[in-house]
Amino acid sequence: MATESAVESPAPVLPPGRPLHLPGRGTTFVRELAGPADAPVLMLLHGWGSTADLNWYRSYHSLARRYRVIALDHRGHGRGLRTDTRFRLEDCADDAVAVADALGIERFIPVGYSMGGPIASLVWKRHPERVDGLVLCATSRRFNDTRFKRAAFSILNGTSSLAALSPFRSVGRLSGAAWSRRLERRGDAAWTIEQVLRHDWAQVLAAGRAIGRFDSTPWIGDVDVPTSAIVTLDDEVVPTSDQMAMTDALAESTVHIVGGGHTACSATSGDFVAALLAACASVTEPAVSAACC
Repeated sequence: MATESAVESPAPVLPPGRPLHLPGRGTTFVRELAGPADAPVLMLLHGWGSTADLNWYRSYHSLARRYRVIALDHRGHGRGLRTDTRFRLEDCADDAVAVADALGIERFIPVGYSMGGPIASLVWKRHPERVDGLVLCATSRRFNDTRFKRAAFSILNGTSSLAALSPFRSVGRLSGAAWSRRLERRGDAAWTIEQVLRHDWAQVLAAGRAIGRFDSTPWIGDVDVPTSAIVTLDDEVVPTSDQMAMTDALAESTVHIVGGGHTACSATSGDFVAALLAACASVTEPAVSAACC
């Protein structure tokens, strides 16, 4: 007797996207939503192993009702730029500024999720004259502050180093294949798996190593632009306590709490999108007030 096949989840309706050449750096992929005239600009920075679309597809259109929205795939992720150089979060921050340059954007608000949080804060640290505010989601000042985490990142260091060598490129390919099989078993939609299969997995593994080395503790308290944080409860990747420690270290910030763990950004409840809109408003409204006075 034939059984009814599972209904495939349709791909989401995504905003226009295109390759964008960054002089001296390479070609990345960006999505852009124009938003209202003269609206503040948000630069969406996705998390590790994700893409702009996987991270932000539920947020794009809601944000665009109030803001001009730019989203890019980070180097090695999705359709992000390809390079054989060592993966550095600092380069990702510079990539974001290069995207702004290519689009004629002078100032913007970096909005970072997980790995995108360090990248957003590094945009402020390296290019403070370009930043109107920060929104930091499901992220931390550092990611290797316990013995267990240091051991995990040590293993990742070795794997990413091997995957970067030509004879061991298959390590990266096997990582991608294993991850796609996991997504298939979990029942993820075909478009999600397609996004993951676009990764340069050697670079993605190297990105994990870079996250393990990141520590903004010495300087995160110097952030001098309006800042908002979204803290995710029951987060199995970035513990809620680590996220709260970051908000405590910031000189001044608003805090928005959502449930749903580390994948809150893709939850169907809409709670994350509501929190993101509130977080962006708390950052942009002071900026608008200052510009008007």
